[in-house]
Amino acid sequence: MEQIKVVEIKEDIRSRNNEQAQSIKDELKKKKVFFLNVMSSPGSGKTTLLVNLINRLKKDFRIGVIEADIDSDVDAYTVSEATGVKVIQIHTAGACHLTCQMSYEALCALGLDGLDFVILENIGNLVCPAEFDTGAAANMVLLSVPEGEDKPLKYPLMFEVADLVVVTKSDVQPAFDFSLERARENVGMRKTGVPVFFTSAIKDEGVDALENYLRKEINDYISR
Repeated sequence: MEQIKVVEIKEDIRSRNNEQAQSIKDELKKKKVFFLNVMSSPGSGKTTLLVNLINRLKKDFRIGVIEADIDSDVDAYTVSEATGVKVIQIHTAGACHLTCQMSYEALCALGLDGLDFVILENIGNLVCPAEFDTGAAANMVLLSVPEGEDKPLKYPLMFEVADLVVVTKSDVQPAFDFSLERARENVGMRKTGVPVFFTSAIKDEGVDALENYLRKEINDYISR
């Protein structure tokens, strides 16, 4: 009987995705555009935090934003109205994540000329988006206080690909059994040395440290 060839489709897709991701990184490096991929659960406060950060950084950097959702333009409208920066909305037609091809098409639609810093607000979930490299220079993962500090234990890949982790909604910590130290420990179990920031975008608490960190990352990237 003739031997049947078995093809690992998922691995093949990832391999091709990663090749294209590297091409995007190389192109963005030439153009000196820092590309940040922001991932988290739905309702973790991504949009609120990004509005706060963009309004802090826009006086020094030319910023563009890509909002990714299965449907609706709510977040794109919110960011555009609250910050005045260039924003586009992309729909994934039901997909729970962005592939590198989607990322590339979104970057082309946004247009990179005249920009220093591009933010991708990825689809809200802690599983699928972590599986695909978007070509970003860095991945920022949010973990909100109401979710609990155990999420790095339950969703390992998301925190393994994180370059920085931001704990959000710290203003509601008194109402939840949430320990920042346990959160740090759990993140560290997935990836050693990842910086963890504790913030409340609504109260404007802890955002200074995150802003300073991103400012340095962007400047270092642009000046290389």
